[in-house]
Amino acid sequence: MFLRLHRINHWLWSRKVPFVPWFIKVFFRIVFGVVLPPSVKVGRGVIISYQGLGTVIHKEAAIGDRAVISSCVTLGGRSGLKGAPVIEEGALIGSGAKVLGPVTVGKWASVGANAVVLSDVPAFAVVVGVPARVVKYNSLEDLPDYANF
Repeated sequence: MFLRLHRINHWLWSRKVPFVPWFIKVFFRIVFGVVLPPSVKVGRGVIISYQGLGTVIHKEAAIGDRAVISSCVTLGGRSGLKGAPVIEEGALIGSGAKVLGPVTVGKWASVGANAVVLSDVPAFAVVVGVPARVVKYNSLEDLPDYANF
């Protein structure tokens, strides 16, 4: 439900409507416990688990189609580096994971719970740990049914 409201909020923000996008952002923070600025680009079919409970998303972040963001995830910046994370199509970000800085999480990649991603994640890779490292690559059979290649 809140993603539909975010799409309206993003539309208002892109047309430079004053005050309303800020109010909706504050509403998200109070009611859902998610920081989701109106400038964030969110693709179609994105799932943000548990209505974004504890999730913080950088104002310049971008989330591709069919990505899954679990609860308590941080998509944020890093001190001294410009830019924000880009989550590509179908990526899965596990609970409590931190994706920090100008990092790209590739298509259909998976980030394990509580992993800290500080560098780019290749497409189809599975990363875990602090800092995150590749432990395997997904095959097409491992992907969910909705991947539809």
